[in-house]
Amino acid sequence: MIDGVAGLNALSRLTAPGDTEIANAAAMPQMPASPSAVADPQNSFAEVMQSLGEGVVSNLKTAEGQSFAAVRGEAVTRDVVDAIMTAEQSLQTAVAIRDKLVTAYLEIARMQI
Repeated sequence: MIDGVAGLNALSRLTAPGDTEIANAAAMPQMPASPSAVADPQNSFAEVMQSLGEGVVSNLKTAEGQSFAAVRGEAVTRDVVDAIMTAEQSLQTAVAIRDKLVTAYLEIARMQI
């Protein structure tokens, strides 16, 4: 189901990681903790956005898999709810970041040269 939706947005080129544990797939990608790691020229803005996008897609696919497992009676309800809540939070974060990026782009586009 998520695969069909993924083709409709900008994250369609991203793929989810292979078989991972639910706990690892449900977590957002780790951001660098120290300011020196943020200033590292190897971590470009595009790479950070791609990493976050991959985390969101992974969370959505994990939640979808847990939902299907629950329908088959193979998953504990608590795990399903946790996966869905994590996916929802990740999606809301991605939408908020997208909105901020669009607002920033529109503001730059309105600047006089």
